[in-house]
Amino acid sequence: MAEEVLIPSPKKITSHLTGSLLAVAFLTSFGSSMLYGYNLAVVNSPAIYIKDFYNKTVLSRNGTGLSGETLTVMYSLTVSVFAVGGLIGSLVVGMLVTHFGRKGTVVNTAVLVFIAGALMGFSRICGSPEMIIIGRFITGIHSGISLSVVPMYLGEIAPKNLRGFLGLVPSIFIGTGVFSAQILGLHELLGKEEHWPLFLSVVVVPTFIQLILLPWFPESPRYLLIEKNNVHATITALKWYRTRCNIQAEIEEMQEEQRSLSSVETLSVLKLLQDETVRWQVLTVVVINIGMQLSGIDAIWFYTNDIFENAGIPPPEIPYTTAGTGIIEIIAGLIGCFTIEKLGRRSLMIGGFTMMSICSAGITLALLLETRLSFMRYVSVCCVVGIIAGFCIGPGKMLCPDQICLDQNVFPIEIGGLCRLLFM
Repeated sequence: MAEEVLIPSPKKITSHLTGSLLAVAFLTSFGSSMLYGYNLAVVNSPAIYIKDFYNKTVLSRNGTGLSGETLTVMYSLTVSVFAVGGLIGSLVVGMLVTHFGRKGTVVNTAVLVFIAGALMGFSRICGSPEMIIIGRFITGIHSGISLSVVPMYLGEIAPKNLRGFLGLVPSIFIGTGVFSAQILGLHELLGKEEHWPLFLSVVVVPTFIQLILLPWFPESPRYLLIEKNNVHATITALKWYRTRCNIQAEIEEMQEEQRSLSSVETLSVLKLLQDETVRWQVLTVVVINIGMQLSGIDAIWFYTNDIFENAGIPPPEIPYTTAGTGIIEIIAGLIGCFTIEKLGRRSLMIGGFTMMSICSAGITLALLLETRLSFMRYVSVCCVVGIIAGFCIGPGKMLCPDQICLDQNVFPIEIGGLCRLLFM
C-alpha cells in the first residue's frame, strides 16, 4: 500500500537540493531553454551572408537580384518569424502538457528542433531561402513551448524552498544561449561565410544530448497525482527528487490542491478577465508581461551589431563587444538567481525595470548627441549593457508562469491553473 511508505507530516515542507533535481534542471534548460537564447542572437552575426545568399538565389531564379528594400523585408521576416512561431507554440503548450505530461512534452517536441536544424542546415545546398524561414518558424514554435513547459516542470518537481532558485535556471541558460551564439559567431569559429548553415543548425547538438538523458528521469509528481491520479508513481518520483523530506506531507498538499481545483470552474480567458476575485492578480501578470514585451530587449538582442556600428564601434571589434554583453548577461542572471530568495521577486522586478528605463533614456540621448560629442558612443555602449543587465536581473527572471502561479505568497493555489492561461 502507498500509505505504508509515507511518514508523519511536519508543519513545514523543506528539502535540500539533490543531484537529481540539479540534473533535470540543467538537462531541460540546456536542451530547450538555451535554444531560445541561441536563436535570439544567431541571426545577428551572419546577417550579411544570409542576405547575400537570398540575393544570389533570387538572381539565379529570376535573372534579377533583390532591391535593398525587398532584401531588408526578407531578412526582417527571417528574424521576426521566430516570434510568430513562439506565439503558436505558447498557444498549444497547454494541450501538450495535459496529454504528454511535462517531461513528455519536452522530450516529444525535441523533434521540432531536428526538423528545423535540417531545414536550415541544408538550405544553401538546396538553394532555398524558404527553408531558412520555415526552419526559424519551427524553432520559434519549439521555443514558445519550452518557455512555458520547462519552468512548469521544474516548478513542480522542486520543493517550495527551492522553487525560486530552480525557476531561474532556465533564464540563466537563455543568457548562456545568447552568449554561445555570440561566441560561435566570431570569425575564428563559425562566423565565416562557408559556415553559416552549420551555425544556424548547431542547435540540434544540445537537444540530442537532452533526448538521450532526460527520459531516464521521472515525470512531475504533481502531474502524476493531480492529473493522472497515480499515487505509486508520485511517491516514486518524490523519492527520486528528494533526500530528507516528508513525502506524506507533499502528497497531502497535492491532494488538497486536487480537491481545490476540482471545485473550481474551468474559465475561459474572457471569464477570467471578468472575474473580480482575481482581478488584481490578472492585472499584475498582464502589466508585467506588457512591460517586458515593450521594454525593447528583443530589438537589443536581434540588432546588437547594428546598434554598436551606429555607435561608432570599429567593425572588426563589434563581434567581441557583442560577446562581452553576453558575459554581462550571464553574470546578471547569476546575481538574480542567488539573490531572489533574499530580496524577493518584487524588488528585483522594480530594480530591473528602473535600470532599463534609465539606460533606455541614456541610449536615446547618446544616439542623438553622438555626432556632436564623440564620447557619447561609449555612453551608448554602456547603456546597451545596462539594459541587458537590468533585464536579466529583474524582468527576464520573474516572468516564469510557475514562479508566479506556484508561489502561494503571490497567488492562491486555487487559481494557479488559471494564471497559466495568460502564458500559453
